[in-house]
Amino acid sequence: MRKAIIAMSGGVDSSVAALLTKQKGDDCIGATMQLFHNEDIGEKKEKACCSLDDVTDARAVAYKIGIPYYVFNFTDRFKKEVIERFVSSYQKGMTPNPCIDCNRYLKFDKLIGRMKELGRDYIVTGHYARIEYDEVSKRYLLKKAVDANKDQSYVLYTLTQEQLAHVDFPLGKYNKEEVREIAAQNGFINARKHDSQDICFVPDGDYAAFIERYTGQPDKIGDFIDKNGTFICRHKGITHYTIGQRRGLGIPADRRLYVCKIDPDSGNVTLGDDRDLFHDELVAGDVNLISCDRLDGEVRVTAKIRYRHREQPAAAWQDETGRLHVRFDQPQRAITAGQAVVLYQGDIVVGGGVIENAVLH
Repeated sequence: MRKAIIAMSGGVDSSVAALLTKQKGDDCIGATMQLFHNEDIGEKKEKACCSLDDVTDARAVAYKIGIPYYVFNFTDRFKKEVIERFVSSYQKGMTPNPCIDCNRYLKFDKLIGRMKELGRDYIVTGHYARIEYDEVSKRYLLKKAVDANKDQSYVLYTLTQEQLAHVDFPLGKYNKEEVREIAAQNGFINARKHDSQDICFVPDGDYAAFIERYTGQPDKIGDFIDKNGTFICRHKGITHYTIGQRRGLGIPADRRLYVCKIDPDSGNVTLGDDRDLFHDELVAGDVNLISCDRLDGEVRVTAKIRYRHREQPAAAWQDETGRLHVRFDQPQRAITAGQAVVLYQGDIVVGGGVIENAVLH
C-alpha cells in the first residue's frame, strides 16, 4: 500500500482527486497549504481569512471520505517565492504568472519536501494533466489532459523528472462535468462550487494597488510616448499596464492605442497600433525541459505564450547559454516578458521557459 498526501484546496477538483486516490486503496492524508496571512497582502489582520471557507470545505470532504486532514503553514516560502517574485516582476515592466511559481516552489517543491519528511510516497493534486513513464526514453512525460478545455499542462511545465516520479494527477482522464458528477454522487458540499478565477492574494484584481500596499512605495510614474519617442502625456505608474492593453489608458485619441513596450528604467510606456504588437520570435530563460535533457538542434513544436493562447506551430532551439529560442510560423500578438512559453509535440509537453523578449524579422 502506497502512502499519499492529497493537496486539498477546498475546491471540487482536489476533493475528487482525494476520493479517487482513496478508492485505489492507498493510505491517504489530506493537506491544505496555508499560503499567506492577511497582513502579508495588506488586509486587516482581524478580517476573516479569504481561504477560511476553503479550509472548511477541504476538512469536510476529508472527514466524509475518512482520511486525516492537516493544514501546513507555508507562508514564509509563499511570500518569498511567489508574492515577492510577482511584485519584482511587475516593477521590472514584466507580467508574471504567479500560479506557475506556486506550483514550482510550493506544491511540487515544499510539499514534496514535507511528503519525504512524513515518510509518504507521493503527492496528489487536482490538476487536469497526465503523467506517463516512457520505457524507451526512460523518462516521465507530462501530457495534456483528456479535457482540452480544462488542460493545465501549461502551468506545470516546470516539473522535473524527480518531481514527476512522486506526483499523480487522477483527473487527467476526466472532464469537468464528470468530476462534478462524482462529487455530487458522493455528497461533497463543494460539488457545484465555482472555480477560482483570481490570483489568491489579489482577490480584487487590482495588481498595482496591491503592489503599492505591499511595498509601501508609490508606483514608478513616467510618460506615455509613441513609437518615435514623442511625448503623449503622463501615466499613473508602470505596474498599471501590460503588453497589449488598450482599456484603462485614459487617453483621448483618434484611434485605438495599445501598450507595446514598458521601460522600467525610464518609466516610459510606449503606445502604438495593434499591428505593432506582432512578433515572430522570442527568447526565454529559466528553461525546464521534460521530454528531453536538451533540444538537439532545431525542432518542430507547437507553442503557447500564455495560458489561454492557442498553440501555434513554430521552430525551437537552444543557444550555447541554454536559452530557448522560438520562431513562429506566423507572427503572434502581444508576446509578453514574464509570461511562460510552453512547447508541445502532440499532447506531450516538451518544456518551457520565461519569456525575456520578442523580435520581428
